[in-house]
Amino acid sequence: MGKHEVHAAAAAQQVAPVAGPPRGRILGLVLGLTAAVALMLLALVLPAAHSGPDQLPIAVSGPQAAQREFVGTLAAAHPGAFDVISKADAAQVATAIRDRSVVGGISLTQSGATVQTASAAGAPYVTLLHTVGTAMTDQGLKVTYVDVAPYPSAGPAGSGLTALGLPLVFGGMASAVSLSTLLKRRWWLRVTASIAFAVLAGLAATAILQFWIGTLEGNYWEAALTMILGIAAISLTVLGLESLFGYPGLLVGALLMLFVSNPLSGIATGSQWLPHPWGTIGQWLPIGATGNAMRGVGFFGGALAGGSLLVLLGWAVFGVALTTIAHLRHRRAREAAASLSTDRQLLPA
Repeated sequence: MGKHEVHAAAAAQQVAPVAGPPRGRILGLVLGLTAAVALMLLALVLPAAHSGPDQLPIAVSGPQAAQREFVGTLAAAHPGAFDVISKADAAQVATAIRDRSVVGGISLTQSGATVQTASAAGAPYVTLLHTVGTAMTDQGLKVTYVDVAPYPSAGPAGSGLTALGLPLVFGGMASAVSLSTLLKRRWWLRVTASIAFAVLAGLAATAILQFWIGTLEGNYWEAALTMILGIAAISLTVLGLESLFGYPGLLVGALLMLFVSNPLSGIATGSQWLPHPWGTIGQWLPIGATGNAMRGVGFFGGALAGGSLLVLLGWAVFGVALTTIAHLRHRRAREAAASLSTDRQLLPA
């Protein structure tokens, strides 16, 4: 081949079109992203669209005849909305609200009625019970309203609690992604760093909410422990998934926390406002468990927080277990490769 032919062939190779990815892969990518957007929308919108009162537990006290008449009227006006629990007096109604066995209550007397609510339990319950009180006022009864567990004056709408989901997800996910990238195959250093970050971030975030912004009440250390466990549960779980399955595990962890745990958490409304059984399922996931425990320790003296803290601890242990499995698998593979290399060296040339 002559010199000119060689140059021509080289030039032809330079201008030859580069083979692109197969059309099937492009179509699959487009369809996959479309499905992801659709699922994201459904996860975020469906719980809110189907939320509402369904067998909400409320307490009622007063004369038995008045209670029966009131319960009948309530069932006719709001069919299926309430599960009414009878109490002896207004004090027992208030106690039931504070221990979170009911979301509110109504005490009937000869002169009228007292509607007892708890803003910290969730705004929808207060609005609904005020609607019941307005209907009683329209019937000529004197109605008094008492907020048994209000939010602090610095955050009357509960902004500190309702905004909890974003820093939880960001803190847990950001630490997991960063540590999985920086500490390849350094399993126990990952776990140690994740726990250290959760402790520092939890202490700082709780201090900001309670002492700076003033939207959180209760015992600081109990609230800080809740925040620490919440961040650690997310971070360690996502780290464990990435350790065992690689980047697909990281993606699964992100989807689980962002588009399943977050919309089902009930942080803003309380889990009982979400459609069944999704509100209950959300309480077994990290963000919902953190929100419920924080609501309990922040405004209700720790009521119903213990179970949620155990859920968070379980997720953290689950993440460490996944990391341990990944470590053992990698060590066995490395030992097998070393043994194979030694066997080859011992073979005669």
